[in-house]
Amino acid sequence: MTTTENRPWRGVLVATALPLNDDLSVNHDRYAAHCAWLVENGCDGVVPNGSLGEYQVLTAEERARVVETAVSAVGGSRVMPGVAAYGSAEARRWAEQARDAGCASVMLLPPNAYRADERSVLAHYAAVAEVGLPVVAYNNPIDTKVDLVPELLAKLHAEGFVQGVKEFSGDVRRAYRIAELAPELDLLVGADDVLLELAVAGAKGWVAGYPNALPAASVELYHAAVKGDLDTAGRLYRQLHPLLRWDSRVEFVQAIKLSMDIVGRPGGPVRPPRVPLLPEQEAAVRAATEKAVAAGLV
Repeated sequence: MTTTENRPWRGVLVATALPLNDDLSVNHDRYAAHCAWLVENGCDGVVPNGSLGEYQVLTAEERARVVETAVSAVGGSRVMPGVAAYGSAEARRWAEQARDAGCASVMLLPPNAYRADERSVLAHYAAVAEVGLPVVAYNNPIDTKVDLVPELLAKLHAEGFVQGVKEFSGDVRRAYRIAELAPELDLLVGADDVLLELAVAGAKGWVAGYPNALPAASVELYHAAVKGDLDTAGRLYRQLHPLLRWDSRVEFVQAIKLSMDIVGRPGGPVRPPRVPLLPEQEAAVRAATEKAVAAGLV
């Protein structure tokens, strides 16, 4: 078996945006086609029900069907659903649903209903790991207020609770500390606008946002970066960075969906409480996307 088959979270996994109809219902046919298109354009897999997929405002039925749709479109080995929930029991149920749907791994935020302490974090990941699927932790201290610092990640890995981490803190220095404390823990780029820095630091994958709109160029960037081809990677990174930086902004869902619409992919509206971009934000995203199109990056 290849390394990617052993560790299906390696490579470029797209945190998929979810196409919505004008009435804000989920368009599952378009979502299936989108997942297939991403794989056809070189992406290694998809991550449904992440923040970009607006999982917080889906019904339980919608959330389950999104996972099933992704599996039917690209196969369970390529699907790593987000299973975040306020409670550990609910997160575990979502991990069970992912397992039963045929997924090969899951991605899990720490408890985020309150500022959880270390013991609570360990218990949370232990509960979900018992389901039997490999767990990739998702460290997003900006939104969750719970920081999976390298020392805590090392404990989670040593206990067998997590096999990788999507690192969204933006602190690229952590890559080296994580490698020292837990050398077998796979570091995944969690924010598009630090892709090059974390790839050079040894990242094994990228849980990505902007490949929803620009998959081929993003995949080329990732592979050049991890291979150390800094001439190619640096050029692509500079061209794409005006868009990649939106992945770390509050309006990342709206921005990425707008870019998808511009390049002819099914983006569509967002569900409340998200609201449309301000005119100046829309203009900035549109200009950067059209510049990328003109440069042949689509």
